[in-house]
Parts: sequence; structure tokens; C-alpha cells
Amino acid sequence: MPGSDEIRVVLPGDAVVDPALAEAAYAFGSQLADWQGDGDREERWRGRLAIPGSYNILAMLDGQPVGMASGVPTDQDGVVELISMHVAPPGGGRGVGDHLVQAVEQWARLVRAGMLRLSVVEGNKNAWALYERNGFRDTGELGDLMPDGVRREHIMTKSLVGWRSAADQGSSTSASQSVASGSGIT
Repeated sequence: MPGSDEIRVVLPGDAVVDPALAEAAYAFGSQLADWQGDGDREERWRGRLAIPGSYNILAMLDGQPVGMASGVPTDQDGVVELISMHVAPPGGGRGVGDHLVQAVEQWARLVRAGMLRLSVVEGNKNAWALYERNGFRDTGELGDLMPDGVRREHIMTKSLVGWRSAADQGSSTSASQSVASGSGIT
């Protein structure tokens, strides 16, 4: 892994600005302005990072954040969800999205999830290609209506059954530390 290119675990006390929201707000359910500034916005960032059992990561290139993703538990046993997956333009074409997805998938396996689920915005061709390339399949289930009142999210899943994690083999390293170490971006 050259220089400072890495996947870094983000903790609730860390200051985070999602760089992709400013550059590609059309693709996501919120905009950067909704999560910055006065009021409860900083509290909402910290709340997102403090979801019990969550795994939150930043992709760094040349010391600058260029992407982020989170893995969170769901109310369904054995199912975790990939949320808040964003890559800023400087990370495009450099494997950042793949590394983020793979890091969340590795975390999901370490916490013994059998299924990884995500929602992707209709028409976001780059995200669809990324997720399909990483083994996700469209379930045909529609998710939330976007703020524009027209587009809907689509649910994609990936089965994680049949893979033995380091945790299953007796590793005592925490899932977050295991996944973050050794992740690199080209």
C-alpha cells in the first residue's frame, strides 16, 4: 500500500465530512448541507457513527478522505446492511469503492452475518456496476422513495454463507481492527 492510502476505522468522536455528498448529491438520499452546520447536524453524524455494533470506515488517498461506508446490524438475525457508501471524484477509478465494499463484507463475515444487504438508488449506474462486480444481486424489492418523490431505492443482497472467518477459526482480534489493517487502495 503506497503512502497514506488506506481504509481507516471512524469512531463516534471523530469529525467526519462525507466528501461525496457535495459532489454527487443526486445519487444519495441526503445532501452535504443536510449534515453540516448549525443545529443537530454534528450530533446526527456522531449518532450515525455510534450505532451499536456498527463498523464505519473512511477511504484515504494522499491523506485526504475520498470515500466512506458503514456496516450496521439490522433487526433480522444474521443480516447486516451496507449504508452510507460514498466515493468522491478523486477516488473514482482507483478501486476505492471496491475496497470499501470488501472491507464492510469482511467485517460482516467476522461478525458471522449470513447476508449483506444494501439499498442503491435507481439510475446510479456506477453504484450498480460496483455492487454487481462485488457479488450483489438485485432482489426485485423496492426500498425507500427518494426525496425527489420519483426515484426509489432498490434492495441488493449478497449471501455470505459457507465462508469461515478468522473469528470462526479462533482469532481474538476485534472485527474492526482486523478489517482495517491490511486494506489498501491503488
